Order: sequence, then C-alpha cells, then structure tokens
Amino acid sequence: MTAADVLVESLIDWGVEVIFGLPGDGINGIMESLRTHQNQIRFIQVRHEESAAFMACGYAKYTGKLGVCLATSGPGGIHLLNGLYDAKLDGIPVLAISGLQFHDLIGTYTQQDVALDKLFIDVAVFNERIMGPTHVENITDLACRTALAYHNVAHIAFPVDIQEMELKKRQRSKRNLPHHTSDVYSRSARLPDTRDLQEAADILNAGKKVAILAGRGALNATDELEQMAELLGAPIVKALLGKAAVPDDSPYTTGGIGLLGTRPSQEAMEDCDTLLIVGSSFPYIEFMPKPGQARGVQIELDPKRMGLRYPVEVGLVGDSRNTLRELTPLLQRKDDRSFLQAAQAGMKDWWAVMEKRATRRDKPMKPQVVAWELGKRLRNDAIVSCDSGTITTWWARQIKARRGQMYSLSGTLASMAPGLPYTMAAQIAYPDRQCVAFVGDGGFSMLMADFVTAVKYKLPIKVVIVKNNTLGQIKWEQMVFLGNPEYGVDLYPIDFASFALACGGVGFTVEDPDQCGATMGEFLNHPGPAILQAVVDPLEPPLPAKVKAEQALHFAESLARGEPNRKEIALTAISQKVRELI
Repeated sequence: MTAADVLVESLIDWGVEVIFGLPGDGINGIMESLRTHQNQIRFIQVRHEESAAFMACGYAKYTGKLGVCLATSGPGGIHLLNGLYDAKLDGIPVLAISGLQFHDLIGTYTQQDVALDKLFIDVAVFNERIMGPTHVENITDLACRTALAYHNVAHIAFPVDIQEMELKKRQRSKRNLPHHTSDVYSRSARLPDTRDLQEAADILNAGKKVAILAGRGALNATDELEQMAELLGAPIVKALLGKAAVPDDSPYTTGGIGLLGTRPSQEAMEDCDTLLIVGSSFPYIEFMPKPGQARGVQIELDPKRMGLRYPVEVGLVGDSRNTLRELTPLLQRKDDRSFLQAAQAGMKDWWAVMEKRATRRDKPMKPQVVAWELGKRLRNDAIVSCDSGTITTWWARQIKARRGQMYSLSGTLASMAPGLPYTMAAQIAYPDRQCVAFVGDGGFSMLMADFVTAVKYKLPIKVVIVKNNTLGQIKWEQMVFLGNPEYGVDLYPIDFASFALACGGVGFTVEDPDQCGATMGEFLNHPGPAILQAVVDPLEPPLPAKVKAEQALHFAESLARGEPNRKEIALTAISQKVRELI
C-alpha cells in the first residue's frame, strides 16, 4: 500500500464519493491510487483548477457533505484559491489536496517550488504538509473532521515522492500507533442555553414590529421560520444565500434585502422595533436597522459571528432549526398583525411591478423577461446556481423560489464564474434533478471551457446566459456610486450557441421577447447539456429598490460628465418609471 492509497482509502472511509480536479505531475501518485480505486470513488476531470474548487464548494453547499478538490503542485494549487475562498467566506466544508515537489528539494528553487502550505494559511482552518507515509492517515482524518466540524476549508499538501512510498512498519515513530485515529464525525444537538432562550423570548414577545432576517444557515428551517413568523406577525426578509429558506409564494416573506432586494424588505428593516437574525452574516450593514432602533436577537452556529452586523442583546448559539423549535413554545402569538399586513400589501404591489418589468415586449429584450420566463418553467426539484453581477439582480428579483427548489451563488466573496461549476456539481450530486445555471456573459466566459466537462460526463445541465456584452454591475457602480462615465467594461461579443455546438452540446439563441418563452421551453426540454444565449438590453439599470438622493445625483453626474450612452440610458430610466406609473 502506498501513501497515496492511505489518503484515498481514508477519504472513502469518510464517505467521500467524488473528487474534482486536474491531473499533473505533482500528484501522479494520488492519480494512480484514484485509478485503482475508481469503483469506490469518482474522479471528475475539469479544464481549470478554479472550476474544481468551485465544484467542491457547490457540491458541499447543495449536499451538506464534504467537497473535495485536487490540484498539482505550484500553479495548479494556486488556481484553487479563488474557489476555496468562496468556501471559506460562505462557511462551506471543503478539503483541498495539492501536490508538492520532492520532499528533499522543497525550498531549493526547484521547478514549481511553491510552498502551498504557507500560501494556504489564510484560506484554510486546517493546513498541513505530509511528512511521510505513516503521517497520512492521521492528517487526513483530522483534515476531514475539521472541515466538517468548522464548516470551512482544510488543506493537505502532499510531496510527490512521498505519495508513491510504500507504507512500512519501520517508518512509524514509536508514538504513532497504526489506526489510532477515527473516521467518525460526531454531531451535537447544537442548542443554546435555556436562560438565553427565555431572555430572547422576552425580547421577541415585547416587540410590536418584529422582523426576521434569514440567511443560508436557515435553509433547513423553512417550516420553523414560517411558524415563527405567524406567531410574531413578522415578515421574513431573506439574505441572498437564504433565497430558498422560505419560498417566495409564502405569505410571510418580503423577499431579498440590499441592493438586489425588495422595497418591502427595506421598509421592514427601516420600521421594525425588534430584529431576529437567523443564520445570516449579511454583510451590508447599511441596510440593517440603525443601532438603537431595534432590539436584537441572533441565532448563529458560529459564536464568533454573533453580533457581527447588528448589536444584538441575546445571542443563541445553535443550529437554526433546533433553536427555533426550542424558542417557539416560549413565544406568545401577537394579536396585532398590522406590521405583517403592511409588508404583505407592499409585496403585492412589488410583485405587480416585477411582473410588469418582466412582461415588456419592447426591443432590445429586457433581462427581466429572461429570468421571469425561466422561473415559470423550472421544475419543483430545480437547483438554480447564479453568478455575480447584474445577473444576480434578475435572479434575486424575477425568479420566484418554490418549496423544494435549491438556490445558491458565491455569497460573501461575490466571485464571478461559479455558476457553471456549481451547476455541474449539483448535477453530479443529484443526477435526476433539473440543474440550471443562470449566468452573465462576463462570468461565464471566465470558465466557459468547462462546459465541455458537462458534455464529457453527459451531465444534462442547462446554462442560461444573459448576454449584454458588458460588465454590467461594474458599469452601473461606476455611474451610480461614483458619478463616473463607464470605462473599460465593454466585452467583445461571443457566440455562445456556436460555442455549445463546438463542445458537443446544443446551443439556442433568443433576442425577441415574444419568442423567449417558447425558446426557453424547448431549451429546458432538451435531454442533454445545452446553452441558451439570451441577447438583452445592455442599458437596463439594476437599480436598488429605493434610490437614494446621493445615488440619483451621481447618476446625473455620470451623464453630464460624458457617459457615452447618456441619451439611451436616460430614456431607458425615464421610460421605466413612466411604465410603472401607468
């Protein structure tokens, strides 16, 4: 048995079923072990290591299992970093395995001599170098356990020559007894102290206008959130990663928060006197209640994130679902439903506006049309992955999450490019579910080569590319936040439908809003991997739900200072407001 065999068999013992990666000479020993164990563990070959890390992160997000990625020494390991930071910032259990040069040449300026264990210090909560064949079992067990227990990244750096060494008894130190470690991951009830529960209940019972902010940590607590909202007469505001925490047809939710959120969500935050935060580290504190406006209670699994965004009075350390179940019996049902009813009335108006924007038939086609037509046709088991940019606005606002569906994206890192890798990972994890990427042309083009990975493994993923030939989010940030004319944001057009064919998949194109629904239906019904490029208006602004005076001023300044599309943009903005008033 080689040292690499010990690694692979330890991963199998931990229940790892798939590894995402790209072969290289720095991991040849591990690749050989994966070959000889291919009936027990699956290796998915990608075209870029960043895709492998994103796939490991997406796999872990959608399954709750450990995601694993593999890269060679030097540049291969470096390429993993962006996807690993995505996992770190969103609190996702991922194990990264990288090669190292020959153990006795490390630090001697040999080829690809990058000290990846030092490089990964910031991204990984566990980060160790293998020192010999008898070191592998101990380190692998500890790496897997740490990643799962702390919901974070673990990294193993494995010198290439040690990978191929045979495991021999005489190599072992006297204190390192064989098999003294365990592959058992122990779980706890994750419940807060009973005194804290009662104090939290007192605060919530005293509140007259309670709002609930739910994030990714509340994804497993849908029923409990709705029961809590009913008792407290509280609207549920959803952070972006909590999009699927409560379905959008729930009478209790006001949808998203922040720049991509809804007006009723923002008004709930502005008017509440009590805030219950459930499993969220939503980073944009400017959209939270002002300190002193509302009393706060937070449910959070990670104690160090308690009170991170809002000065809460009580922190309940525990799993969201279990904690809500313990808290609910201590609450009194509020007879005054006016705060919730105001939010519900606001949402009725909001959805009317969203539908009006999404059913426009003018040309160029509006991006909201594409999102709306996709949302209507998604299956109840759909898993929808998004990218970062203006695409996120349409995903957040125009696609209604239904019960049973799953949604995710790069939340706190807000990286471009994970939409495609997330979707492939979801399809590998759930072969029978509908897996859809909703991405922009800028983000997709970063890792587009990995569409051929979906073709190679016969993954029937569907990729919707909203094509506006610009880095839209950056363009509007330059204008609305800084008052500058757009610069350096235009993208040279790519025919993504032809690209899909070149990869062996199928490509569709739609430009006419009258044809969008029919084309979307044909695209979704195609049995194999497919791309739909939807050509849309690049001048459609992803404006916040409530435009501040400062933002309007900056917008006007950018037009006055020579914005190249100032006439068209001004007409688009004015036309949109007129339509909403009619």
